[in-house]
Amino acid sequence: MSTAIFTAAAGDALTADEQDDVTTFDAAMAKLEVLQQGDFEGIFKAMDGLPVVIRLIDPPLHEFLPNLEEQLVKVTRAEEHGGATDEDKELLATIKSLHEQNPMLGLRGCRLGIVIPDFVKIQTRAILNAEIAVKKAGGHPIAKIMIPLVGHVNELSFTRALLEKEATAVREAAGGVEVDYKFGTMIEVPRGALTADEIAREADFFSFGTNDLTQMTFGYSRDDAEGGFLLKYVEDKILPFNPFQTLDDAVAGLMKTAVDKGRSTKPDIELGICGEHGGDPESIFKCEAIGLDYVSCSPFRVPVARLAAAQAAMTNAAERDK
Repeated sequence: MSTAIFTAAAGDALTADEQDDVTTFDAAMAKLEVLQQGDFEGIFKAMDGLPVVIRLIDPPLHEFLPNLEEQLVKVTRAEEHGGATDEDKELLATIKSLHEQNPMLGLRGCRLGIVIPDFVKIQTRAILNAEIAVKKAGGHPIAKIMIPLVGHVNELSFTRALLEKEATAVREAAGGVEVDYKFGTMIEVPRGALTADEIAREADFFSFGTNDLTQMTFGYSRDDAEGGFLLKYVEDKILPFNPFQTLDDAVAGLMKTAVDKGRSTKPDIELGICGEHGGDPESIFKCEAIGLDYVSCSPFRVPVARLAAAQAAMTNAAERDK
C-alpha cells in the first residue's frame, strides 16, 4: 500500500500511477470483504441467537507486513549481488511508508478507520451482509460492532456516522431486511474513561480494553515491560503484582469513573471488559465491584472466569445483605 491510499482517502487529486495503486487497493479490499463475510457467517451460525461482539481493525498496519529491518537487509544484500526484485523494493517502500516510531500510540484503532475509511467500511458491510445471509437461512444473528481506541467523542461520532451510512446502504440493497446490530466502543484510552459521559451519547455499549488502558495509565509498553523490568519490579516489591495480569486499583478507578459517567448519560448502557484481565479471578472481583455486566477472555480461561464471576456476585450480595 502506497501513500496514494492516504491521498485518495483525503480526496486529493491522483496521478496515473497513484490511481493504479488505488485500483489495486480497491480490488484487494473487495476480496477481503468476501473472505470476512464468510468468516462472520460461520460465527453467526455457531452463535445463533447469542450476541457476537466484533472489534473493528485495531492493530497498526505494520503488523501485517514483514519487519522493516529484515526487508531492508534483504534488499541491500540483493542489490550487492546483482539487484533486488521490483517486488522486494516495492514492499520495502510500502513498509517504510507505514513505519512509525511508536506504532501502538500511532495510526491504529479508530484513527486508522478515520484516515482510511475503507478498512472499517468493508468490515461493517461484511458483518451486516453476513447477518442478512444467516437471517435469510433461518438464523437469528446479533452483532455488536465495537469501535476501538476512542479517546474523544468526535472520533466515535465521526466513525459511527460513517458506518451507519454503510448499514443503511446494505439494508436497502437487501430489500429492507432488518438485522440486529449495535455500535459500541472500547474504553482503553484514559481520556476516553474521563469523558465517558460524552462518549456514551454515541455508544450503545462499552467494553474496557484493560491491556491498553493499563499501558497508557502506567506509561509502560506491555511488550517491552513484561520481558524486561517488570519482573524486577514485582520481585523487589516496587509493584505488588504484574498489572498486566491482575487489574491495578488505579486502572480500576479509571474504569469506575467511566462506569459512573457513562451511566449518568445512558443508565442502561452495557458495560464489560475484554482482555487477559477478564480471566483473572482477582480482576473479576474488581470488575463486579465497579458494576460491569460481563467479562470476555481467552477460551481456556472461561471456566475460571465463570466461577470467579459467580463468587464475586455472591460475595457482593452477602455484603449488601448485612
